[in-house]
Amino acid sequence: MHTNCLSVFALLLIAAGGLSPAEPDTKLARYTFKELHMGTQFKIVLYAPDEARAKGAAQAAFERIKQLDLIMSDYRPASELMQLCRQAGGEPVRVSNELFFVLSRAQEVAKKSDGAFDVTVGPIVRLWRRARRAQQLPDAEELAKARALVGYQNVRLDAKTRSVQLMKPGMQLDLGGIAKGYSADEALAVLQKHGITRALVAAGGDIAVGERPPDAEGWKIGIAPLEDPDKMPGRYLILHNAAVSTSGDAEQYVEIDGKRYSHIVDPKTGIGLVGRQSVTVVAHKGIDSDSLTKVVCVLGPKRGLPILEIMPDIAALVVQQTDKGLETIESKGFAKIPQTMK
Repeated sequence: MHTNCLSVFALLLIAAGGLSPAEPDTKLARYTFKELHMGTQFKIVLYAPDEARAKGAAQAAFERIKQLDLIMSDYRPASELMQLCRQAGGEPVRVSNELFFVLSRAQEVAKKSDGAFDVTVGPIVRLWRRARRAQQLPDAEELAKARALVGYQNVRLDAKTRSVQLMKPGMQLDLGGIAKGYSADEALAVLQKHGITRALVAAGGDIAVGERPPDAEGWKIGIAPLEDPDKMPGRYLILHNAAVSTSGDAEQYVEIDGKRYSHIVDPKTGIGLVGRQSVTVVAHKGIDSDSLTKVVCVLGPKRGLPILEIMPDIAALVVQQTDKGLETIESKGFAKIPQTMK
C-alpha cells in the first residue's frame, strides 16, 4: 500500500481545544505517536492515565496497521493481495477475513456508484504511476489493454467459502482508496481493546476518532484549503465516534502539456481526473469515508452527492475550482455536523 495508489491529500489535524469543555478528566494525559506505514504517516493521538499504558496501546495499534499492510499492499510482492492477483483467471481463492471484508465493502460501493469506485483499477493505476515518473501520458494502446481488465463485475465473492475469484487473467486489484480508512478503524479498535477510548488515528487524509478528548466537545479537524493545503484551514469539524476523509489533487498530480491530472483515475475512461477539487466525507467508519470520497471525486457533486445522500449518517463537502472562483457544495446533512471557523 502506498499513497501513490488512490490516496487522499492530508487533512490538517489540530488537537481539540478552545471549545466549551466536556466533563474534565484530570487523570488522563495526552500522548502522540507517529509511524510510517502504507506509504504514509500514521498518527495516533490518545489520552491515557500514564505513558506506559499509552505506549503499549499505540504499539499494538501500529502492529495491527503493519499486519494489514502485509495483507493489502500492492507494493509488496508477497502480500496476500498480490498472491490473489497472481491467480487471476483461475479458480476461487480462499482469503483472510480482513481481505474478504474489505473486498466485500469495496464491491458494495462499486455497485452503488456504478463503478465510479472500482478496486480492479490496478492496471490503470500502474500506468499512471509510470506516467507521473516519466511526465508523459500513458500509451494509448497500453491504456486500452489496461481498461479491458477493469470491471468490478469480474470479481466474484463467495461468503460461504470466504473465497475470491478474479475472472480475467492479468487483473490487478488496488485497495489504495479504501484500505487506509479501514486500517484507521482497526487501529482505533485495538486502542479501545486496550482501554483507550479517547483517541484519534490519522492515516494521511483518513481520520478515525473515538470518544471526545477530556477537555473538549470533540476532536477538532481542519479541512485543508483547496488552493493551498499548507495554509490554515477556514473550516474545522468537531467530531467524536466518527471518521472523516478528504480526497483531491492538492499534492498528488502530474502536469503534462500544460494540463493537470489527478492521481485519482476514472475507472471507466482510464484517465486521471482534471479540474481542481477536494471532497470531504464524514461517516461512522473510515472504510466508508475513504471509499466514498472517490465516488464523488469521479462523478462530481451533481451525480455523486445524491448517491451519498441516500446512505444513512453520511455527509459530504465538495470544494471545486470554477471559472468564477471556488465553489462550495454541501450534502444535505453536512450542516448538521458541529463546525467552527477557527
